[in-house]
Amino acid sequence: MLKEITREEVQKTIRQVLDESLFVPIGVSNRHLHVDQETCDILFGKGHGLTVKAPVKQKGQFAANEKVDLVSPEGKITGVRILGPIRKENQVELSLADARALRLKVPVRDSGDHRGTPGLTLVGPKGSVKIDQGVIVAARHIHVPSDLAKKYQIVDGQMAQVSIGGQRGLLYHHVLLRVREDYVLEMHLDVEEANAGGIKNGDYARVIL
Repeated sequence: MLKEITREEVQKTIRQVLDESLFVPIGVSNRHLHVDQETCDILFGKGHGLTVKAPVKQKGQFAANEKVDLVSPEGKITGVRILGPIRKENQVELSLADARALRLKVPVRDSGDHRGTPGLTLVGPKGSVKIDQGVIVAARHIHVPSDLAKKYQIVDGQMAQVSIGGQRGLLYHHVLLRVREDYVLEMHLDVEEANAGGIKNGDYARVIL
């Protein structure tokens, strides 16, 4: 004989599942770049620096007013925004469609992994800089603060699956988890990945560990 399950038991089970699940807000990332100080000086003039248009969720980072054109031997994309602050090295983050528009073979990489990546020319109002590498399609990833990482037993560099609901709900594989003390919890998807699931900024995803 089957035992009847009460409404209270169902609600308790749901609460337990939700409490054990890590839900993450999503930030949709358009094409952008990071620049080092030398490059910034050439593009915009020495001493100009980067000026803040709007802060982004991660602490100390911002969308800058400054934009550049990206030029490859067979393509060009204009008005690409820089994300500040100044970095130690240059990095351009594109979507796969952007890479095709520039006719570049761009790999999917974690931020900072520039091995075997292509370069292009950055053109600003005061000058241009040719970078030999650093153009990537950013791997989808989640910024996890250290306290949450400890709670959910997450280690830096771990891979996970992420479930997203809605009318075009889907399951993402190979999501990189990045852990640091000063991170704010957020999943980063590029515009193509977000459009595939009908996702917008501020939507939530469930991490499957």
